[in-house]
Amino acid sequence: MPALRYWKPVQTGIESDDDTAEVLRLSGAPAERAFHDGVRLPRPLSPHLSASMAGRPISLAALMDAAWSQPDTTRWIVEGAGGVLVPLNERELMVDLITVLGLPVVIASRSGLGTINHTLLTVEALRARAVPLAGVIMVGPRNIDNRIAIETRGHVQVVGELAALDPLTPDSLKDAAEQIASGGELDSFFT
Repeated sequence: MPALRYWKPVQTGIESDDDTAEVLRLSGAPAERAFHDGVRLPRPLSPHLSASMAGRPISLAALMDAAWSQPDTTRWIVEGAGGVLVPLNERELMVDLITVLGLPVVIASRSGLGTINHTLLTVEALRARAVPLAGVIMVGPRNIDNRIAIETRGHVQVVGELAALDPLTPDSLKDAAEQIASGGELDSFFT
């Protein structure tokens, strides 16, 4: 079976928030299960702005060269930064990187107020570029009305719902993952 690896191609605010290190910590996975190459910027701002302030423009071509240098047997979980329409540089958006990667997208969305608009705009932007959608995962207190609105108006499946894990620890994440894998209800994770 192909190896599954995590990659965050663009990370801002790296000095105080290292998403790759956090994913490895929470999952208990060894360092080689993450691809550490990519753009790492100091200020926690939009990628294009953080890159400009650091004097290190983001190159989509360089990111793709890094990705394509990896074995064909790798299966990826790639995390975006800031949303699909966030600028990477003067010409390209996060959705341009997503499009070139050609992977199906799972949209992580909040469950509360504002999520219908944000999620449907994201769905629309991805579909306009023929990016395949694997579904939506809603995070936060269960909100059946928002779920139904997203599914019916966006013609997209909500493939999961999960309350924010507080505290977010390796054990709480493992418990939630086991509950999902068993096909059980996640009611115990909703407060």
